[in-house]
Amino acid sequence: MAISKLILCDQTVASLDAFDDSRFIYQRGLYFMKSGLIEAAFVFGAIIFASIILNDESLAQSPVREPIRLPGLVVDFSKQSVDLEATVCLDDGFLELVACAKGSKEHESIVSVVGRPMHIHTALLLLNVDNGNPAMRKLVSGEDQRWVDIPPKGDRVEVFFVVKDSNGKTIERPVRDFVTREEKPLDGLGLPTSLSLPTNGKAFPEYFVFSGSILRDNGPGPRTYLADVSGHVLSIASFGDETLCLPNPESKRNATLTWRVNPEHLPKVGTKITLRLRPTKKHKAGVKK
Repeated sequence: MAISKLILCDQTVASLDAFDDSRFIYQRGLYFMKSGLIEAAFVFGAIIFASIILNDESLAQSPVREPIRLPGLVVDFSKQSVDLEATVCLDDGFLELVACAKGSKEHESIVSVVGRPMHIHTALLLLNVDNGNPAMRKLVSGEDQRWVDIPPKGDRVEVFFVVKDSNGKTIERPVRDFVTREEKPLDGLGLPTSLSLPTNGKAFPEYFVFSGSILRDNGPGPRTYLADVSGHVLSIASFGDETLCLPNPESKRNATLTWRVNPEHLPKVGTKITLRLRPTKKHKAGVKK
């Protein structure tokens, strides 16, 4: 397979010809490869792919590549999915996230994952999924200077929990099976009030958006992948730095949270499960077709 160009973050760093395998990670001038297994120590910091441009007409005839393993996750090319090691950390309460990085926001996420958000980003890129941006506000210059809301965008990714059913059989359930809508708004203490919210038949979205977090300049050193700092992996609320988010912005204020855990099919807290990310066919959320 010939790789004509590799773009790292926002700069072209290499031009490679007759490269036999794309299973690699670029790290401060070095390519790490080992029998299809990505060595991802990232000694020098959070540096990731932003784009890989493949130029090989025979790619479609190539055999399916072996799975690639990163700490806490597996990229499965045959199933076109990324499997994350996850642990159930909440079975009741309001949600700001579906998944957080381990040791970050377990009190408001259904599961925590072992894999770093940056590695999850890289894994999706290896499946040829394009990231966009999280929801954000941008200052527009000019005579009429103002702030404008920028919606989230990026390729669509379906999310599943791989769990055991009542018969002990391993099955795949869409994440929406584990989320329900609360019809009572919260008061100042974060408790449901006697008021009612209009539901408008709103169901939990069928997919997330690969927003891709944000890279922040860090002086002369490598830029910081912000989701690695915040732990925002799969966000319901819009934080502006999440790796994946819902297709439409959701408030992060406690008084406006409307989604909570649905424990009906959820294993008990502490159970280890698989969180599966499966990109849909190319269709970018936030971009009209």
